[in-house]
Amino acid sequence: MPSQVKTARLGVAIVLLFLLACAGLGGLLRAGALPPLPYVDPLIGRAAGQHATLMLSVFLGSVIAIERAVAVRLRWAYLAPLCSVAHGVLLLGADDQLAFLWAPGFGVASSLCFVAVSGLLLARQPMAHTVLMSMASLAWLGGNMVFAWQRDANVALLWWFAFVVLTITAERLEMSRLLPRHPVSRPLLLSTVLCLLTALVAALADLRQGWLLFGMALLVLAGWLAAFDVARRTIRAGGLSRYMAVCLLSGYGWLAVSGFGWVGLGLAWEAHPAGGLALRDLALHALGLGFIWSMVMAHAPVILPAVARVKVLYGPWFYGPLLLMHASLLLRCAGGWWHADLRALGASLNAIAITSFALTMLVSIPGQMPFDVPQFNLGCAFLL
Repeated sequence: MPSQVKTARLGVAIVLLFLLACAGLGGLLRAGALPPLPYVDPLIGRAAGQHATLMLSVFLGSVIAIERAVAVRLRWAYLAPLCSVAHGVLLLGADDQLAFLWAPGFGVASSLCFVAVSGLLLARQPMAHTVLMSMASLAWLGGNMVFAWQRDANVALLWWFAFVVLTITAERLEMSRLLPRHPVSRPLLLSTVLCLLTALVAALADLRQGWLLFGMALLVLAGWLAAFDVARRTIRAGGLSRYMAVCLLSGYGWLAVSGFGWVGLGLAWEAHPAGGLALRDLALHALGLGFIWSMVMAHAPVILPAVARVKVLYGPWFYGPLLLMHASLLLRCAGGWWHADLRALGASLNAIAITSFALTMLVSIPGQMPFDVPQFNLGCAFLL
C-alpha cells in the first residue's frame, strides 16, 4: 500500500475519533453529566447541539462508508467517508456562517457517493441483502437531504437510524443466507421494511405518526432478527462466535425496548410531555447504544482486521465493556424515570463503556502495546 494512502487513512481515522469524542462529550452535556455551557468549551456546546448528526450521520455513516469502499476496492468510493468527515468538521465550526452553509452540502454529497457505491455492489451481486443495503443508502441520503432542507435533526434522525438499522439487517441477512428459510421469513421482513420506510415518509408530515410506525417496525424487526438470525445457533459455540452471538441477541432485546419507546412517544408525547422526555431518551439510546453499539461491539473484532489489515486477539476480556454498556444503559433508561441524576450517571457510564471498548480493541492488536495484552485486558475488565 502506498505511503500516501496509509497517511490519508490514518488522518481520516484520527479526525473520526476526534468527532466521536466531541459527539460523546456533547451527549454528556445534553444528559446533564457535564457542567452548564459557560464552564465548557464552546466546541462541546456546538457538539451538544449536533449530537445526533455527529453520531449517526457523520461517525457511523463514515465507518460504514469506509467498510463499503474497502469492499468495492475503488478509490473514488472513499469520497463518501471523506465528504462525511468534512460534514462533521464543518458542523463543529458552525459559529462560522460559511461553514454552517457548506456543512449540509457535504453530507448530501457523501450519501450520494455512497448510493452509487451501493448501486455498484447491487449490480455485481443482485441479492436480497444488497437490495437492502441499497435501501439503507437511500435512507442516509434522505436523512441528509431532510437535514439540509430543515436544519433540524428531529425528523432526519429517523432516516439516519433507518440507514444504520437497515445496514445491520442486511449484514445479518447475508450471514444467514445459507440457513434453511422459514416460509414466512422473507414476506415478514419485506413488510417490516415497507413499514419502516412508510414511517420515514409519514414523519415528514406528522412526526408523532412517524414515531408510531417506526416503533412498530422496530418491534417486528427485533422479533424477526431474534427468530431467524444465525446467532441463535452460534450462541452454543465458543470463543469469538459466542461473544458475537451474545452481543447480537442482547442488542435485539434493546431493539425491542426501543420499539416500545417510539410507540409510546407516538401515543403519549403531547399528553405527558414531562414523562415524554424520559421516554424519548429511552427510545433514542436503547436504539443508538443498546442495539447499534452492541452490533458495533459484535462486528468490530471481525471488521477491523479486514479494513485496517491488523490482527485482533480475542479473549474473555471483551465481555467487560459489553456488560458495562448494558448495565449503564439499564441505569440510564430505568433510573432516568425517577431522577435526572441517575440518567446523567448512566450516560457517563455509557461513555466509559464505549471508551473501554475502544481501548480493548487497541490493546488487543499484537505489537501495539509494550506489555502482555491478555493480562492487561483482564485487569481492565476486572476494574470495570
